[in-house]
Amino acid sequence: MSLSKSFLFVALATAALLLVPVVAMQFSAEVQWTWFDFVVAGGLLFGAGSLFVLVARQATSTTYRLAAAVAVAAGLLLVWANLAVGLVGSEDNPANLLYVSVLAVALVGALAARFRPQGMSRAMFGAALAYVLVTLIALFVWKPTGAAAEPSVHLANVLVANGAFAAIWALSGWLFQRAAHVSGTGSPRHLA
Repeated sequence: MSLSKSFLFVALATAALLLVPVVAMQFSAEVQWTWFDFVVAGGLLFGAGSLFVLVARQATSTTYRLAAAVAVAAGLLLVWANLAVGLVGSEDNPANLLYVSVLAVALVGALAARFRPQGMSRAMFGAALAYVLVTLIALFVWKPTGAAAEPSVHLANVLVANGAFAAIWALSGWLFQRAAHVSGTGSPRHLA
């Protein structure tokens, strides 16, 4: 499929997904999205889909594509959850800004690896480790005070949820590692 057709497919899929809250708003007073919510959600979905298209084009195997899909989904879920409810406390907790570093580790690592499977594996494992470290810092080191302080957070819930998010990054790392072993070369197909 050509790149322009792939982006068209991503745009159509984004529009279809955005129809879900539009329809839900017609039947439930609990779903109340503003135009800004639609713009942000559309940008996130289209951006994640486009990123997957670009990274998957580098694929030498189905395992590489799956690893890329998991990595992009991990990033999308991280941003979506952080904007919606926050990963530590509420979405207003400034400690949630620390999670940007997880995305930075994944992105910088992927670029440094030139999207080669072995390097991508290291980048995703690094993102998983960064995720765990950020969670520990947000919970035990940086405790907001004053107006930003929140009532006590249910520690078990936060640890389980954040552990699951870190595991998604680690799964992507493992899949990229498998892709490196399957291809045997460790380097992606280059675009013509």
